Amino acid sequence: EGAPGHHFQISLARENEDLPSFMRYGGKTSYVEGWALYSETLGYEMGFFDDPWNRYGTLQDEQLRAMRLVVDTGLHAKGWSRAQAVNFFVERNGSKPAEVESEVDRYCSWPGQATGYKLGHSRIVDQRARAETTMGAAYDFKAFNDAVVLGGNVPMDVLEKNVGRYIASAQG
Repeated sequence: EGAPGHHFQISLARENEDLPSFMRYGGKTSYVEGWALYSETLGYEMGFFDDPWNRYGTLQDEQLRAMRLVVDTGLHAKGWSRAQAVNFFVERNGSKPAEVESEVDRYCSWPGQATGYKLGHSRIVDQRARAETTMGAAYDFKAFNDAVVLGGNVPMDVLEKNVGRYIASAQG
């Protein structure tokens, strides 16, 4: 949620007066949540998860997100009932129904949110691979992340263009 996560990204967008208001204050789920998931993985590269217990916590979060994706899809594409969705969590991670009901209600009321998380994350990862492959030794971890975050809350096709500009500027 902090640096380099959600609130960090949102704060940078809001502070950037060069962006129009809809990019400073808006919230494209795939972008905002995609950045949140992507930024969680940066801890490995930044040396935060050298301790096995720290890694365990990140793996628990990844499991929760995978389960949310299944529940979101089950509810809205497969026609699951709320009870089926609650039961999915209970059977898979041993939670008590009362512990996961609010999770399920979140996905009942916000169709596609979990899907948006993962699609945004996958797009950012794809764009990073594109930059690394295209740029080779000129690729810069921090500059790439700046290109993603400093462009504000954008749809994924605009993010791709922002990354393209970063690649082009670095190639001279």
